[in-house]
Amino acid sequence: MVSIVKNFWVPPYFALNSECKPRFPVHVQCLGSGDSPVLSADSVRVNGVSSVGEKERNGSLIDVGNGRLGSSAGEKKKGDDVVPEKLEVLWDDGYRTQTVKDYLDSSKEMVRPDGGPPRWFCPVECGCPLKDSPLLLFLPGMDGIGLGLILHHKALGKVFEVRCMHIPVYDRTPFEDLVTFVEITVRLKHASSPNKPIYLVGDSFGGCLALAVAARNPTIDLVVILANPATSFGRSQLQPLLPLLEALPDGLHITVPYLLSFVMGDPMKMAMVNIESTLAPAAVLEQLSGNLTALLPRLSGLADIIPKDTLLWKLKLLKSAAAYANSRLHAVTAEVIVLASGKDNMLPSGDEAQRLSSSLRNCTIRYFKDNGHTILLEDGINLLTIIKGTCKYRRSRRHDFIMDFLPPSASEFKQAQERNGWFHFVTSPVMFSTLEDGKIVRGLAGVPNEGPVLLVGYHMLLGFELVPLVEEFLREKNVLVRGIAHPELFTQKTANQSPEFSLFDLIKVFGAVPVTASNLFKLFSTKSHVLLYPGGAREALHRKGEKYKLFWPDQPEFVRMAARFGAMIVPFGVIGEDDVVELVVDYDDLMRIPVVNDYIRKSNQDNIRLRGEMSGEVANQDFYFPGLLPKIPGRFYYLFGKPIQTKGREKMLKDKQNANELYLQIKSEVERSMAYLVEKRKEDPYRGIIERTVYRATSAPIHQVPTFEP
Repeated sequence: MVSIVKNFWVPPYFALNSECKPRFPVHVQCLGSGDSPVLSADSVRVNGVSSVGEKERNGSLIDVGNGRLGSSAGEKKKGDDVVPEKLEVLWDDGYRTQTVKDYLDSSKEMVRPDGGPPRWFCPVECGCPLKDSPLLLFLPGMDGIGLGLILHHKALGKVFEVRCMHIPVYDRTPFEDLVTFVEITVRLKHASSPNKPIYLVGDSFGGCLALAVAARNPTIDLVVILANPATSFGRSQLQPLLPLLEALPDGLHITVPYLLSFVMGDPMKMAMVNIESTLAPAAVLEQLSGNLTALLPRLSGLADIIPKDTLLWKLKLLKSAAAYANSRLHAVTAEVIVLASGKDNMLPSGDEAQRLSSSLRNCTIRYFKDNGHTILLEDGINLLTIIKGTCKYRRSRRHDFIMDFLPPSASEFKQAQERNGWFHFVTSPVMFSTLEDGKIVRGLAGVPNEGPVLLVGYHMLLGFELVPLVEEFLREKNVLVRGIAHPELFTQKTANQSPEFSLFDLIKVFGAVPVTASNLFKLFSTKSHVLLYPGGAREALHRKGEKYKLFWPDQPEFVRMAARFGAMIVPFGVIGEDDVVELVVDYDDLMRIPVVNDYIRKSNQDNIRLRGEMSGEVANQDFYFPGLLPKIPGRFYYLFGKPIQTKGREKMLKDKQNANELYLQIKSEVERSMAYLVEKRKEDPYRGIIERTVYRATSAPIHQVPTFEP
């Protein structure tokens, strides 16, 4: 039976904006109910006032996603009720617009007792998701409020139907009944959309809840994300202190929230959420001081969120939850991501992540060494970025690298620039392109803005040129270049080699896809800008004395595919590796060392081999890390050649000889571009880092430092 609370009290956090359409209703599913009704306009009240005006009462309301309603009464305005189908490049994900202060302020309204059971709600910031977005259920930690994703609502709401679980402060529902409550929602959604995954995000206690649901529903397609899961509660650092909490007088309980706030999270990380890392140290210190001053007085509100009786109940609930989940780990078949903090003072989350990884069938770990227990409320964590970087976002049973891809947001681009700022400072990349009339100009004006476009070029040592290239296309043209990468970078083995969020994750966020004919086909069909290195790993791991030498296969592998879609082919050359590092130990050197060569062979034994039908070095390059010595840095130079039109030449290029001639022309253009740059860089007065540093200190940012005249 469904229980609908009349005159249901809605805090200002969920207040409806009368000027914003479509509107936000409150979805309520009560414990023991199999349905998920929408409260009627008359039954939803904000601070005692009906949330829907007279105009809306005269018409019906229709659901347009993420629990938002549009009115069918009267004429619709253009753009109303339109469900978006894709995100634009550098979209606004709302990162750093909400902080822990907002969490505490909103929680103050949510803790008012209403006598109701656990329920689902959808935060208003989530907005309207993309078409066919999967469901995401957030299962809260000890607080039970359900606002633990407040920093991530806007981003997640763009690509998920977000529902957050709220457990009232004085609710005493046993753990197994909470599992049943979540399970009912999961099964109903699965019944209505059997081919879509359902995401369960479990924070601490919620992690136990998510694992329990996954264990009881092994045939449902679930993606489980665990943030410092409480499955390790039995080994908690706080176990010796728990008896003291029971004996603590009521008058002293007001001090417990302050103590728990420092145990559960890092106040500095929480206060840093909305502070730009690029600010001057004095400005950072000023903002940090202001944030801490605003945050600390609000911590007293934790006494209302977790009063003494509730705290003792939650600790008992945690104990039973951990035991229940741990006894059923063997039954979990879902994909699992574990987010583990290195400074978790409440649980041994780092060790627990390793234990879960060995106990679960399909588990990926991402380790954040500087974060505390409340990781989802701290700076430096963007949950959607982690989901994208681990290739876990999908709308169907299998992940599609093209159709499920979400372009990088403005905040992700900014963070990538900050992360790679030292590399830009050292290499100061400068790019040239060739116009239709053959004139070489600085910048990317010669590269077409509209796809499909295929960029074909030289792969420098270790792919040093890749990050500056992708970032410059985004900065100057607002165009995302989708790199074609070796499939080995996308395997579970590679993902597990680097538990921290790494460069491998970042290149996936920025659009890298495994090299397959079907992926190239889909990229061209979606009019993308595609980056291809025919020399692949052999070029990026070249030997001593082989810099700027192409190792391309004999077959014109990409020409006919490009012609089929009328893609523009832009050959390019890039130089500068010899101005940054000296290659002192290469593959041949390492393979002459007895112990090392066995290690290289063993580590590459099960790797994916491309071009298996071919022989020679291009087909069989092993992965290894060469020995390098840094130099006083020079500069990176790129030259994009004149675009080659394939539109209208499809029939001609079906002929193998014609296709091979064009292939050799492209290869020759790449070699010519590199030879041109090697000579012209001698004329660059700012080739050295010292000259560039002096110029930057007095004149311009890094991308405006002058260079030679082309």
